[in-house]
Amino acid sequence: MSKQIIFTVEDEAHIQQLIKYNLEANGYKVLTFDTGEQLLEECKRTVPDLFLLDIMLPGVDGLEVCRQLRQNLQTKSIPVIILTAKNEEFDKVLGLELGADDYITKPFSVRELVARVKALFRRVNLSNQNDSEIISYGNITIDCSRREVFKDNKLLDLPLKEFELLKLLILNRGKVLSREILLEKVWGFDYYGETRTVDVHIRYLRQKIEDDDSNPVYIETIRGIGYRFNDKGAVNK
Repeated sequence: MSKQIIFTVEDEAHIQQLIKYNLEANGYKVLTFDTGEQLLEECKRTVPDLFLLDIMLPGVDGLEVCRQLRQNLQTKSIPVIILTAKNEEFDKVLGLELGADDYITKPFSVRELVARVKALFRRVNLSNQNDSEIISYGNITIDCSRREVFKDNKLLDLPLKEFELLKLLILNRGKVLSREILLEKVWGFDYYGETRTVDVHIRYLRQKIEDDDSNPVYIETIRGIGYRFNDKGAVNK
């Protein structure tokens, strides 16, 4: 069985070496890059299984790299984890809105890094194993095997976590799902993030599936708890 390939861009040599050593010790193949430009150039020849992007880089920063990866047909669905300074909430939110699947705050522990990577791969593998059906509701259709979502027969551009959130909500339509449950089911048991991560992904998902995201029909906010996929009215759209 071939090793899963991880591309990581980090301009601090000691952090780059730390990432490479520990991920390779856990069975992954790691290619390191000093700049975003180098990583994007290599993507023209090789597509990895996961990207690990530092935000603060010389030249093209990690957020711009993430944006370009999500616009590229070959890399748009490859999982992305961003590395960000501990207190830079704006960078975390922007990274998620650009399509990142997760983030790790610096300084980080080796154990957390490996756990996040394993959790993300586990979610991708589980999704691939179980996805063999078409789910339709209202004017929304999910092709699980292709990991594609259509609204009025028009393909939507959804990163992995938005796809998984939508699928989970639709399969549990009419039920209230707390932010904690959504974190557990979509990000995995060993996800250490904040519930705000869910809110960011929900907001971005609404912008894509709702006719008016300020007055959502499908995804209903349950104040102080979480979210519910509306099982009334939307089917008649």
